[in-house]
Amino acid sequence: MRFKNICLKLLQSTVLIILLLTTSMQGCKNRKNSKSLNAPDRITTVVNSMTTIMIHDVTNPPLASRFFSYACLAGYEVVTQNNPQLKSMRGILNKYPAIKKPAISNYSYPLASLFAMLETAKKMQPSGKLLDSLVQTLHSEGIEQGLSEETIAGSQQYGQAVAKAILTYAKEDGYRKISDLPRYSPVAGDAYWYPTPPAFMQAVEPQFKTVRTFYLDSCSQFKPDPPVTFSDTKGSAFYNLMEAVYKEGKTLPEEHRQIASFWDCNPFAVQDNGHLQIGLKKISPGAHWLGIAGIACKKANFSFDSTMQVYASLSTTLMDAFICCWDEKFRSNRIRPETVIRKYIDQDWQPLLQTPPFPEYLSGHSVVSTASAEVLTHYFGDRFSFRDTTELAFGLPSRDFPSFREAAAEAAVSRFYGGIHYMDASVNGQKAGEKVGQFVLKKLFL
Repeated sequence: MRFKNICLKLLQSTVLIILLLTTSMQGCKNRKNSKSLNAPDRITTVVNSMTTIMIHDVTNPPLASRFFSYACLAGYEVVTQNNPQLKSMRGILNKYPAIKKPAISNYSYPLASLFAMLETAKKMQPSGKLLDSLVQTLHSEGIEQGLSEETIAGSQQYGQAVAKAILTYAKEDGYRKISDLPRYSPVAGDAYWYPTPPAFMQAVEPQFKTVRTFYLDSCSQFKPDPPVTFSDTKGSAFYNLMEAVYKEGKTLPEEHRQIASFWDCNPFAVQDNGHLQIGLKKISPGAHWLGIAGIACKKANFSFDSTMQVYASLSTTLMDAFICCWDEKFRSNRIRPETVIRKYIDQDWQPLLQTPPFPEYLSGHSVVSTASAEVLTHYFGDRFSFRDTTELAFGLPSRDFPSFREAAAEAAVSRFYGGIHYMDASVNGQKAGEKVGQFVLKKLFL
């Protein structure tokens, strides 16, 4: 076991170095293409670096949304303190504090915004210190572009002050109390979720519903219809759902296979390699949609401030969408297709995608993708076409979409194609995600 852990850590470190080098190379490319630290792609570089850290630390999807949310809020807070045309989150987000503008006279607010993001992110991830290299890069670029040491130091102090306030806000959201709650145990019964192969991991974040929401009145504000009742009787509604997943997996068209793989986004996937189980590094659903946001901002030629607004709005929406979804997951606690298909239809059946370690209903990707699509549609329009290159770094080709909503619909059905969700979990997940997204927009803009 010790040898296995050592090998796994060595592999993780190697992958992290490769990803950080990739991010650094992208940063150099951005440096050539843009001579100003207030270029919007600077924000994307920071978010991409955060994604790299998230992947390295195998941060689960709900927790990753929390990580992105507070970091982006810190950056956006700096922007709103210096751009009166953008609204503060005070009075919009639940219990968001009044953050006083630091008494610093010499600073660059875009640079301070980037520093605020990084300082927040550094404190929220186990490997956050690795972001120090990007802090140093921003400092060096500031000097190269003619900023004085005093201005750079003032910007960093500004960012640290705002990050401190945001981190205090984060500490009060209830997540730290989760470790004090009783350990989760699978519920007995044929209808309920049970850990799945190959790793048989314990349930991920069963108490995430207790975390304070940003916009929603409560975790169950948009409680969906209950899932179809479990039954092992042929011809029953549940058996038909199960059989549909099985048949799709047995006759999977190549296009469906590509769609499922593109939207996999499972950071928990592992691969058996002899006596070792090797972790496969993958992006999370939230990080995928933040990547899409960066692509859209660049295509639409958004300013630094508008780009920061999009990232802050989207990341906080993602967290509320996860809270909403996880509330239902551990209420209905429905068993995964892999478990029942092997028991009642075909003991050797395997889904295309590896089943993630939490209950089936609702489909998380369906909820967060649809909520994300609603928010991005507000900013960019209903027929904003884009090429999604987010998965190129993970060996998958890009895909073209005529709109965010159509991308979200594909993400939702991908879970059925991949064999990890019944169709009603995706359909009702989309309904819940749309409600979350629309509610967020009302809070933000009315």
